[in-house]
Amino acid sequence: MEIAVFSAKPYDREYLDAANAEAGHHLKYFEVPLDSTTVGLAAGHDAVCIFVNDRADAAVLEALGQGGTRLVALRCTGFNNVDLKAAQGLGIKVVRVVDYSPNSVAEHAVALLMAINRKIHRAYNRTRDFNFSLDGLMGFDMCGKTVAVIGTGKIGRVFARIMLGFGCNVIGYDKFPSPEFEALGARYAEPGEIGECADTISLHCPLTPGTHHIIDADMLSRAKRGALLINTSRGALIDTEAVIDALRSGQLGGLALDVYEQEAGLFFRDLSGTIITDDVLQRLITFPNVIVTGHQAFLTREAVTTICETTLRSVTEFETGKPLTNEVSAS
Repeated sequence: MEIAVFSAKPYDREYLDAANAEAGHHLKYFEVPLDSTTVGLAAGHDAVCIFVNDRADAAVLEALGQGGTRLVALRCTGFNNVDLKAAQGLGIKVVRVVDYSPNSVAEHAVALLMAINRKIHRAYNRTRDFNFSLDGLMGFDMCGKTVAVIGTGKIGRVFARIMLGFGCNVIGYDKFPSPEFEALGARYAEPGEIGECADTISLHCPLTPGTHHIIDADMLSRAKRGALLINTSRGALIDTEAVIDALRSGQLGGLALDVYEQEAGLFFRDLSGTIITDDVLQRLITFPNVIVTGHQAFLTREAVTTICETTLRSVTEFETGKPLTNEVSAS
């Protein structure tokens, strides 16, 4: 099949080409994201392969259909950037990567947590200037602390298992409780317990209308003062303005983000020589107790290999008329 690959970075090309050696599809790479201004590039392609910040809304999907595209293949797990109802109405199938490496994201969340707690980022910058002072670098033992896991799917469970290994008390919240989560030795929180008891809150849930700004001013006001917040899931789970207010007041003790609700147009690009006009992100980065990474939690060799192989396997299933193992539908 002819596949237009949008938001293609060098690692995408390397790993998709390796996965395609056996699949035999024709891949055309575009570094630009898919949106209403670039959708014309997909004309004549049977499928488009897109990532987290590409836009496949109703207008884009209609243009894709007119250009002959019959399949949207997401090389990620989340699909909040695709209008599934519009796709269904146009007869365009949508597939995603249901499972790649939950370890990659969970381990990055742990790395962020330990860095923000033990002030690794600040220590690194100091020692580069041969400043070996320890003032202001005090952290706390994770052992014995309460860690709240919001979203107890595969990634959340891996994160929970690691935290249990640290000797933490792990509590969780999920609309759909998982027996596997409890089997680890963790438990689901009682109403209000996360706010009252959690020393750390880590987000591992998908972005849906029900989880949009799940961390808002009200929730933060009920949180344990000085708690740490980690987000490696989706940026819009957090009301960023409310988080800034909580950081400023000291209600929130630290923040580590791998995602940001306005990251489209910023992340996955080198903007070091430009002026960033996003005042919210500018304010976030000025806080000494904030770490931001650029949506890199998934970026391990194992995860990217699985993502690319799964994506092309789905394309092959579509091409050969087989049932789509990883199809996403509006129903």
